[in-house]
Amino acid sequence: MPYHLSLRLRKKKNVFIANHLSTKLYKITRASGKKQIIRTWSRASGIIPKMVGHTFAVHNGKIHLPVYITYRMVGRKLGDFAPTVTFEKHTPKKNDNRSRR
Repeated sequence: MPYHLSLRLRKKKNVFIANHLSTKLYKITRASGKKQIIRTWSRASGIIPKMVGHTFAVHNGKIHLPVYITYRMVGRKLGDFAPTVTFEKHTPKKNDNRSRR
């Protein structure tokens, strides 16, 4: 799907945000101006404008990866910025005469 069409769809659809994530965000913004890292396992939660400027530690299945939210990320999912699989190149085969048989 072209990028400009996906932006139109994102504006129309409601964004899912986990309840615990929205309450943590509300408490941090209300309590102090200091921005803390918010740990979350909710990769399906969407990014809203209130999240801009905060850092979320998104779980990728193994560790929490820090994701700093900018305005360009609004409308996307938190899981889009924490890849779950890393590419590992295969090791080259040795030149053995036995493998030719």
